[in-house]
Amino acid sequence: MTGIPEKIDVHCHYIPSVYRQECEANSHGGFDGIPFFPAWDIEAHLRLANQLNITKSYLSISSPGVHLVPNDNELARRLCRECNKEGADAKRRFPKRFGFWASLPLPDVNGSLHELTYAFDELQADGVAVMTNSHGFYLGHRDFEPVWAELDRRHAIVFVHPTTSCVREYTADGAVESRKAMPLSHFPSPIFEFFFDTARAVINLFYSGTVTRYPNITYIIPHAGGCLPPLIERFSVSARAMKISVDSAITPAFVKEKLKSNFYFDMAGTVWPDQLPNLLSFIDKKQVLYGSDYPFTSAEHVKILAENMERFLPGVFTTMDEREMAYKKNAERLISCDRREAARGATASNI
Repeated sequence: MTGIPEKIDVHCHYIPSVYRQECEANSHGGFDGIPFFPAWDIEAHLRLANQLNITKSYLSISSPGVHLVPNDNELARRLCRECNKEGADAKRRFPKRFGFWASLPLPDVNGSLHELTYAFDELQADGVAVMTNSHGFYLGHRDFEPVWAELDRRHAIVFVHPTTSCVREYTADGAVESRKAMPLSHFPSPIFEFFFDTARAVINLFYSGTVTRYPNITYIIPHAGGCLPPLIERFSVSARAMKISVDSAITPAFVKEKLKSNFYFDMAGTVWPDQLPNLLSFIDKKQVLYGSDYPFTSAEHVKILAENMERFLPGVFTTMDEREMAYKKNAERLISCDRREAARGATASNI
C-alpha cells in the first residue's frame, strides 16, 4: 500500500460473543469504568487493518481478563478455553493476518498450567496474555512460580496488559476477597490508572526475582511502559536503601540490562510526542513495537494515532530502516519461529 508503512500489530483485541455475555452476566458489562464494550467482528478488524497496512495482528483478550469472579475457577477455566479456541480459529482461518496471545485463568495456577500446555501444543498460540494483576495477585506472587517456570521452559512471549488495580483482603474465616482500588473512580481506569498498574506489575516482577529466575521469558509491555520509565532509577535503588527485602540482584545497572534483553514495548495509545522518546533513554530502538489497541481504541482514533505516529516517528527513528524496525521488523524478529526454536534448543543442550 503506497505511502502507508507496513505494520505488525502486537496489541489489539478480540471480543468473542461468549466473553461479552459472561462479562455482562458477572458485573463487567463495561470495562474498567467505561460503561460499554465496543463492537468487534473479524471482518471489521480486517477492514481497519487493510486501511492502515497492518499485515498481521496478534489478538488478545483485554481487561478484565478471563477470571471474572474471585474464587470461581470453574467459570474462568471454561471461559478461557472458549476464548482461546476463538483466537486460534481466527489464526487458522487467516494465518497470514492473525496470530494470538492465549489467555490464562490466573490466579488459578493449576488451571493456567493446563491451559498454557493446551494453548501452545494444540492451538499453536504465539504467546500468552496476562493482566497486570488478577484479583489483586500481582505477577510476581510466589504462587505463580510454576507458571513462570513453564513459560521459561518454553521461551514464551508474555504480553502484559493493564487492568484496574485491586487489593486483597482476608475475611474472618480466612477467605480471600479482592476489592478494586480506584481512588478517583469517576475517571475510567484506562485514562491513567492503567499506566500506574503497568509500572506496579513490572516493578513487582523485578522485586520478586521473577525476571532473574526465569531469563528465557520475553515480555511485551504496552503503552510505552506506562508510568515505568521515570521510576526505573528510583525503584532500582530505593528498596535496598530502605532495607526492604527484594531480589538481591536489583541494581540500576541490572534492571536496565534486563529491560534491554528481556522486554519489548509497544506504541499503543498516546505515546507521542513525549512518552516514547523518554522510554528510549533506557531501551534500544530494536525493542519498540507497533500496537493499535483496537477496538478499545476506536477505528477512527486508531487512524488519528497512526497519523500522529507518522508525523513524530521520523524525529526519533531517523532512518527508513529504523522506522521499518518499529513498525514491523522488530516484531518479525521477536516472533520468529526460527529464533524461538534456536533458543529452546540452546536451553535443551545445557540441561
